[in-house]
Parts: sequence; C-alpha cells; structure tokens
Amino acid sequence: MRAAVVTNTKFQVEELPTPRPGRGQVLLNVVRCGICGSDLHARTHADEMADLASATGYDGFMRSEQSVVLGHEFSGEVVEYGPDCRKRWKPGTKVVALPIIRHDGQPHLTGLTTAAPGGYAEQVVVQESMTMPVPNGLSAELAALTEPMAVAWHAVRKGRVGKGQTAFVIGCGPIGLALISMLKAAGVRTVIASDFSPRRRELATACGADVVVDPAAESPWEAAPKKGIGSVTDLLGLGFDTMQRLRRVPNLPWWYVFRLAHTFDAGPAGPVIFECVGVPGIIDQILTAAPPLSRVVVVGVCMEADRFHPAMAINKEIELRFVLGYDPGEFRDTLHMIADGKVDPAPLITGTVGLEGIDNAFTALGNPERHAKILIDPTSSAVTP
Repeated sequence: MRAAVVTNTKFQVEELPTPRPGRGQVLLNVVRCGICGSDLHARTHADEMADLASATGYDGFMRSEQSVVLGHEFSGEVVEYGPDCRKRWKPGTKVVALPIIRHDGQPHLTGLTTAAPGGYAEQVVVQESMTMPVPNGLSAELAALTEPMAVAWHAVRKGRVGKGQTAFVIGCGPIGLALISMLKAAGVRTVIASDFSPRRRELATACGADVVVDPAAESPWEAAPKKGIGSVTDLLGLGFDTMQRLRRVPNLPWWYVFRLAHTFDAGPAGPVIFECVGVPGIIDQILTAAPPLSRVVVVGVCMEADRFHPAMAINKEIELRFVLGYDPGEFRDTLHMIADGKVDPAPLITGTVGLEGIDNAFTALGNPERHAKILIDPTSSAVTP
C-alpha cells in the first residue's frame, strides 16, 4: 500500500507491505483522514511527547528518528478480518473506529507509534471491538470528524455546562470550533468565542457562537451578559443578602438550606471557560480575568512548562479541570449526533489533499487565516489544500 511516512520531521510517500489484521482486528481501506493538531506536534516535538507519555505510563509513543505513519481521525471501508473476529459487517461497509489497537495485551495509539500505523495511508488496521458502522448514509468526510468532535464532546461533558450558564471558548482553532458546535448541540444558550484571527472568528460564527470577540479590541468577559457574580465583592454581598432573607423566617433552621444547596449543587455558579489555546501564560490570564466560581476546562495542549498564581484561583474559588480524549460511548454518541444532524462539523473542513500533499497541508495549517481542518484522501492527486 502507499503511505505517507514521517522520519525526522520529513514526509515521504512510500510503498509499504499491506497490513495484516491480527487477532480481533479489521483491515480498512482509508477513505478520509483528518490532520490533527497532535499530528503537527508529533512531527516536530515527538521526543518531548514521548518523554511525557512515558512519564504517564505509555512507553510506545513515537520518537523523531522512527519512521511512522501518522493519522488517527479516519473513516474507511471494511476489507478483511483477522482471527477470532465476529465479522459483524460485510466487506465495503463504511465504518469509523477509535484509534487504538492491542497487540499481545498491550494498547497502542494508532498513528502515534510504530506499532500501530495510522490513516495517512491507503489502509489501516483497527480493533473490531472499537469499530462502529457509519449510520444514515453519513459522508466519509463528516464521519472522519467523529474523532475530533468526540474530543470536544468529552470536554463539554466534563465541563458540566448548564444550558443557562455562559460558556466561553478561548481559542478558535479546530478543537475550539468543535467545542462551539458541541456546546450548541448540548443546548447551551450563550457561547462566547474569542480569537485574534479574523478567519477563525468567521468560522466560530459559522459553528454557532452567539458572541464572537477579537481579544485585541474587546475583552470576552465584558461581552458576557451582565448577570451573576462578577467579583468577590458580589459574592460576599450575596452572602449578606441570603442570610438577611433566611433570618427573617421565624424558627427556620437556615443552616439546612446551605446544606441542601451543597447536596444538590444548587449554590451560585460562574461561567464555564474552555481554554483551547495551549500556550504558556493562558491559564494564568484566564484565572486572573475570570469571574468567581468559574470552572476552567483546559483542552489546549501546552507542551512547555507553565506558571500561574494559585492564590488568584483560591480567592475566587475557581475550579480547574484538565481533559483528554473520550470514552467509547462518547465516540459512538458523537458519530450519531453528526449522522442525525444534531451537530454539523462541516464548517471545520477547509481543504483536501492526497498523500503527496500532506507536507503542503502541514505548512498551510500553520496559517490560521487559511485553514482549520484539512482532510486526506489517499486516492486524490491534489497536492495543495
């Protein structure tokens, strides 16, 4: 098969042996594969990413000197099965799969290790148990976005955003745009998006953001609806007002009201803020500017050491969460949300190339004014997205 192989940051299209599915695995023809921000990082920072992965317990991550087929956002068609498969789908069935396989009991991240070549190729091996048929005649292009959209859906769910809460999306790259789409699909009524790039702000609007802000000209916090708790002084004032009302009621055990509020998580709450930039200093900026009782969900992947002031978050009682990936149920639900028309990721797709065009696509993705998500069609001769 033909595949785009990266070695020491350089891409080369090569003829590789046809992959053979192992026990419980399926061979697919790749129809479309998306280029992920993780791929951009892995190309140039593989060794740092491998050291980080090793520190967290995964020793198989690619190294810069290794020859690796990237690509973990793919849709394809069933070709053949390995041993001990249930053979659920006929050859030619359109499917997507979680990008993870298992050899000899050990998991491997598809497209990010030599042990599991990815979707920048004509064919890819997936685990049958992690594979799902594409419903409702969904196009291969949109089906390939199941993986990045599932990342966003996982972040939305971990953010526990109420429909009446304001959600901020700081950074409107591909994952920020996916988050906007998923927040609106979840019924969140007010989504405020912020990015310096005019093109990304345009795409944020297309994805459903209610307010789009250029942070060079306007603070996203000032663009929020004027309601709720804006400062620690407001929070203290709420405490006084609440106690004044409760103590007016004769014989009321007012402390039980506070206990019930804690039990049912019914106390005052700030907005939910999704950090989708992933560069040093952003978390500290958000903690400094965010209203009290905010929940900050860190989605952007910062590969450098960072600093922030814990006392600022403490004084505002800000909750800080970090998220990664998704579970199989979230992946399945995302696929069906797209297929059922509950969420439309089409605005993210800004170009398509063949295998020979991958190097150009990586270069193009470095310019936020041009592209968001570029797909690879292994049968295409296009070299420019």
